[in-house]
Amino acid sequence: MQDFFYTYLNEDTLWVYSYIILPILIFLARLTDVSLSTLRIVLVTMGKRNIAPLIGFIEAFVWLLAIGQIMQNLTNIMSYLAYAGGFAMGTYLGIWLEQKIALGIVMVRIITGKTADSLIYKLKDTNYRFTHLKAEGKYGDVGVVFSIVKRKELPKFLHLINTHNPNAFYTIENIRHVQNTDDIPTSDSGTFSRVVRKIKTIRK
Repeated sequence: MQDFFYTYLNEDTLWVYSYIILPILIFLARLTDVSLSTLRIVLVTMGKRNIAPLIGFIEAFVWLLAIGQIMQNLTNIMSYLAYAGGFAMGTYLGIWLEQKIALGIVMVRIITGKTADSLIYKLKDTNYRFTHLKAEGKYGDVGVVFSIVKRKELPKFLHLINTHNPNAFYTIENIRHVQNTDDIPTSDSGTFSRVVRKIKTIRK
């Protein structure tokens, strides 16, 4: 890599490569491999055995490129700063990407007061599947609602809870495996979605 840039730089401008171009390249390489590492860890915990190794391969390859440049420029303090900065920013970017992609499925456990009729009616109306149980808490009878939701649907689902049962207490847990993800509907109850679900039912 150095030879490539040295071809286009003279002795008076070599500092441009050492203190600007090289640190930027190291920063971008570290940004990439740490972001991929964050996504790979999430995929591993979800049991995605097909894509996680591929991401791991790319991650390791990019890391080798970055560390190789560090080893060739051990006296360049800007390389160290770029390496550390890329690691920090890559961690942030990886978390941001994971939240935006919203991979996986979660279980939402809702504990309501004595009555949750409004919430249950709305869950039925918006096509969410759930299980409702009657239970007893410290201060008397309560209702417990369990529902499996795709993470992409979670903001909409929580909005329903806060709108129709704002005093409810809920917890969210990651789910590693579900028997059939096709059975997990979305809140879209439009005509097209109903037709698609009908076709899937017929094919089964």
